Amino acid sequence: MERKTGRLTSGDFAALCGATKETLRHYKDLGLLLPAHRGENGYFYYDAEQFYDYYAIAIFRQTGTPLEEIRRCLQGQDTAGTLERLREQRVRLEAEQRKLEQMEFVLSGMIGGLELGAEPDLVPRTARFEAEHLLALPAEELEGLMDPGAEEDAMLMTVLERCRSLCREYGLRTDYRLGAIHRPGEPAGPGTVSHLTMRLAERTDCPYYWEKPAGTYLLLCCRGRWDLTQGYAALARHIAEKKLKTWGRVYACDLAGFILNGVESNAATVLSVRLAEKP
Repeated sequence: MERKTGRLTSGDFAALCGATKETLRHYKDLGLLLPAHRGENGYFYYDAEQFYDYYAIAIFRQTGTPLEEIRRCLQGQDTAGTLERLREQRVRLEAEQRKLEQMEFVLSGMIGGLELGAEPDLVPRTARFEAEHLLALPAEELEGLMDPGAEEDAMLMTVLERCRSLCREYGLRTDYRLGAIHRPGEPAGPGTVSHLTMRLAERTDCPYYWEKPAGTYLLLCCRGRWDLTQGYAALARHIAEKKLKTWGRVYACDLAGFILNGVESNAATVLSVRLAEKP
């Protein structure tokens, strides 16, 4: 290893920075990061302190700043201009971060839903669920926004339009995965749905916010059908046979989502109701 006191070869400096010699050569050709010394042997050397120059370039690069703009910024040493660029890049990064957080929320929900949807059809079991944040649209309010006798597609359009409007107004993040809240102890049907729901990424002060509380739930998966009548009947029958005590509403949640639900054989919906805690 060729090294002079306080000086680093391009290979040593590249290793220190976690870069490559080719990157350093490119930066040198652009006049972006010049070696501090040239030896009698014609080789170039860097000072260890130049690590911070490389680090500054790397930060700018990660924010998407073009190399020529980075060069002008570093050479000009313009504090006000640098501050303005950094603020602009932070705004861009924050927007990208929100996009990534939204995608993580959507994908994690889809993965969890499809995994849960692999459960046997109409077989009740219990599971512990964490609290879930919902946007709950009252069925009566939605009915008031539609013409009497509206088709199912018109109903869905009304739900989506109302949801998108609330998301814009309150800055909500949802994956648009449909669900419903049912009044307990009644046969399934349009008249028993109190709210249509969509999952939210976090708690909100929106007046339509609903928290599905954490707890132990009795759940049942309905697979290969859009009609959930059999599912509700099986759930009610199991509760009666086992003399279970339940608490709160019954929740229905689409699991397959927009990826698979175009085909009824792929449809999967979970029905769940919280079990009363033992004293």
